[in-house]
Amino acid sequence: MGQLVRVPANETQRLLAVRSLNAVHSSPTPELATLAELARGVFETPYAAINIIDEDWQRIAGQAGLKIAECSRDMSICTRVVFDDELLVIPDLVEDSELKAAPFVLEDPYFRFYAGAPVRLENGLPVGAFCILDQAPRRFKESEQQSLMRFAQIASALLRLQKTNLLMGIAESGLRTAAMTDPLTRFFNRSALEGIVDGALSAAIAGDRGFGALYLDMDGFKAINDRFGHNVGDEVLCEAAARIRSVIRIDDIVVRMGGDEFAIFVPDLPEGDTLVSLSERLLAAFRAPFIVDGGSIFARLSIGAAAAPQDGATRISLLRNVDAALYKAKAAGRDRVAVFGS
Repeated sequence: MGQLVRVPANETQRLLAVRSLNAVHSSPTPELATLAELARGVFETPYAAINIIDEDWQRIAGQAGLKIAECSRDMSICTRVVFDDELLVIPDLVEDSELKAAPFVLEDPYFRFYAGAPVRLENGLPVGAFCILDQAPRRFKESEQQSLMRFAQIASALLRLQKTNLLMGIAESGLRTAAMTDPLTRFFNRSALEGIVDGALSAAIAGDRGFGALYLDMDGFKAINDRFGHNVGDEVLCEAAARIRSVIRIDDIVVRMGGDEFAIFVPDLPEGDTLVSLSERLLAAFRAPFIVDGGSIFARLSIGAAAAPQDGATRISLLRNVDAALYKAKAAGRDRVAVFGS
């Protein structure tokens, strides 16, 4: 039989705090499991855990002793601790009107005793409980209650630290991404060649998968800058980026190599004429005029294509060969694709 779920007045803020933990509480963490194991020894109990209570569920952030599965929050005793935001001690569960018929009391693991203390994040918002359970009724002395509260304080500090580390990791990742991003087109810049492309190429070769590369050059772009100015040139580049995005796959990697030159790297390249068909779609997208300030401007593409490992097993060799194919396309009249080696 489930408990009567009481929703506290600050439940909205509390759930925001729970969500802020993000991946921290998505699975048990070693540090919290170690703390639970220490508490199990101190209190000489078969089970100790740090549980997080979200909208619908009790999530286990760390446990020791018996292996207990996660459960809905209306079946969790820790829900009482969180919602009342205070220490809860139940000396004998069979004497509790709501819990005496609970499955974990009447059936394995046959719990009889529970004690739990609130685990809090910033601003004192309770997100979970540090609990211990026993299979026999027991008295819980004042000194033991104080010890459990201290364990909960340590668990709270660990969760806050893990949350901070997670947010710092996200921020660091964002800074790395920003450093590798071209601010105008929002494609990667050349810094991503080593940071991202090398890893994708190595993974493809190690997995015996194809890896394609296209080198794009916008024909006549210098004349656009010279005639209309760099502001118009930037507008054309932004529209060019949008056209490229409309054609490529979500996993393809685009790098602005500089000026009006772009490289597109195609992981997991299927067999066949994939690079050619992708190039033809890009060429078609650039044959439409760019409309700037009511005027039509043309800037078509020349494309070189190459594939690893046959056209280069490293990024340097692959780019050298795809660049050679690009010049072949330009020499043949532009507005076309040339494949290295053909």
